[in-house]
Amino acid sequence: MKKIQHVVPKDGQWAIKAENSSRATKVVDTQKKAISIAREIAKNQGSELFIHGKNGQIRERDSYGNDPFPPKG
Repeated sequence: MKKIQHVVPKDGQWAIKAENSSRATKVVDTQKKAISIAREIAKNQGSELFIHGKNGQIRERDSYGNDPFPPKG
């Protein structure tokens, strides 16, 4: 099953978490490193990546799945 990957702040570090998972896949020192790791996971799974800011709000998202093209709407 493809899970959306989230990069989230965690105790002064950055965590990569799969959606609806209680535990982080990995915790690293910088957001840049976390984004790089999470992006590779999302690409390999064909899923989405949500990048959260320090305040916890989503600031960016990328999709690596089978998006409809052209997009509907």
